[in-house]
Amino acid sequence: MATVSKQKSNLLKQFNETRTRTLSLVQTLEKDDFIVQTAPFMSPPKWHLGHVSWLLEVVMSKTVSNYEFYSQEFSEYLNSYYHQFGKPHDKDKRGLATRPTVDQVFEYFHMITNKVANILQNEPLDEKTQQLFFMAINHECQHQELLVYDLQHLLADRYRPLTRNSLPTPSQQESSSIKINGGLYMMGYSGDQFCYDIELPEHKVYLDDYKIDSYPVTNKQYMKFVEDGGYDDFKYWLSDGWDKVRNENWKAPMYWEKIDGQWMTCDFLGNRKINPNEPVCHVSYYEADAYCKWAGKRLPTEAEWEKAACWDEKNQRKTIFPWGNESPDPIHANLLESYLWNCSEVGAYPNGKSHYGCHQMIGDVWEWTSTEFSGYPGFKTGFSEYNDKWFANQKVLRGGSFGTPSISIRGSYRNFFRLDERWLFSGFRCAEYI
Repeated sequence: MATVSKQKSNLLKQFNETRTRTLSLVQTLEKDDFIVQTAPFMSPPKWHLGHVSWLLEVVMSKTVSNYEFYSQEFSEYLNSYYHQFGKPHDKDKRGLATRPTVDQVFEYFHMITNKVANILQNEPLDEKTQQLFFMAINHECQHQELLVYDLQHLLADRYRPLTRNSLPTPSQQESSSIKINGGLYMMGYSGDQFCYDIELPEHKVYLDDYKIDSYPVTNKQYMKFVEDGGYDDFKYWLSDGWDKVRNENWKAPMYWEKIDGQWMTCDFLGNRKINPNEPVCHVSYYEADAYCKWAGKRLPTEAEWEKAACWDEKNQRKTIFPWGNESPDPIHANLLESYLWNCSEVGAYPNGKSHYGCHQMIGDVWEWTSTEFSGYPGFKTGFSEYNDKWFANQKVLRGGSFGTPSISIRGSYRNFFRLDERWLFSGFRCAEYI
């Protein structure tokens, strides 16, 4: 009974912290900022605020008897892709709707916050119900990260975060290729806290010996590929990727632009010269794969990535994070609560390196793997239409980014995107066969 009470208390704490963080991300926006959709792949801040609240209504509809949704109009606009709750609103038209208004969405947000807090404080909750609310909290964390992507596209350095910290000073270390012994590895989440259904069940995979880079690929390294004509030579590219390069006129990662012979980028730090020591960011799977082919290497599989991140060879055990089992802290990784609003340079987090010596496997940039996104052997859905409907035409990314909330990342977390998407904070590290 004490364990249940502690879990309920933790649930309420995480809920309150998550709702507060969502509001803090938009606190300095002007009202006009809330309704703008600058590209089909992004969503207006107003929609994010409403959608995370609507998903909480979805959970209440599954756990509270005779629950009635607040508004059919709200549900129609805020439904992302859940056909079980009616026809989803067109994603690329979210910025065309002036109703519900910004004020109405804020009123709705606070009303749902109070309703859920009351349930978490006063109602008896069985294990399944608690897990659904944990899922909704983690879903909101995912949208906090998506909101950060969208704020960069919408405002760049005109965004004024409530908190901004100084970038850490990196330790000067040379990138190396680390040998990882193969054999059987138990892949998946091994802890006792919340995780997504796609991180389960733990299962055995066999790996051959391989090597993996100690750091993500940097801007300096990637720039050599660009300057060597990488975007002009079909031989490095998958067929679909080469079509994308030509049709979209890709010449470099998203946000890069060459001005007077100098590569520049525009992000939360403003219009600035590319920092050669930051991990390359905003590259698609196609670009990551093409670079690897140019460099004579390859992307790691997600099993190879996870073993390099979480396996402690000396003690023959797996840890939740590269540095151990303690929760992420600003000394370990650059995550959302670091409030750096940018990638840190490689070598900036020696306290977060893995047991093998791989740096920054958590935070900074999501890392593409070569693995197709699908369920693990024995997969059972925890929530219909949430993850399982995407088991096609997506690649797995691992590790989180500087926009990922710390409670929603771990070594086993599996993100997934289409192969041509690059608006997320995405990078990669290389691997090699031995």
